[in-house]
Amino acid sequence: MICVKVKSEDNRVTSVSILGHAMYEDYGKDIVCSAVSAIVITTVNGIYRVNNQYLSVEQKKDGLILSIHHEDDVLDQFILNMLDLLTQLSHDYPKNVEIK
Repeated sequence: MICVKVKSEDNRVTSVSILGHAMYEDYGKDIVCSAVSAIVITTVNGIYRVNNQYLSVEQKKDGLILSIHHEDDVLDQFILNMLDLLTQLSHDYPKNVEIK
């Protein structure tokens, strides 16, 4: 299962970890993992196009940890959009994606 953990402070997201494997299908054929990857990578790339100092990405063996370093309304919208998309995916595939 992919576990998405959101940490926040003062109503602002400070970090998001996306770890694990959806186990919907074999590695390389898993549409749920592909969807999560596409959502997260598109979000990170969008943020980096605005300002690459707003966010750092730590690559782990089984996923990513996004650390947010700046308070900005545009950044907040990127992150909230990503979380909305991941939440919808978790509703569609509750055995494969969990949001905490």
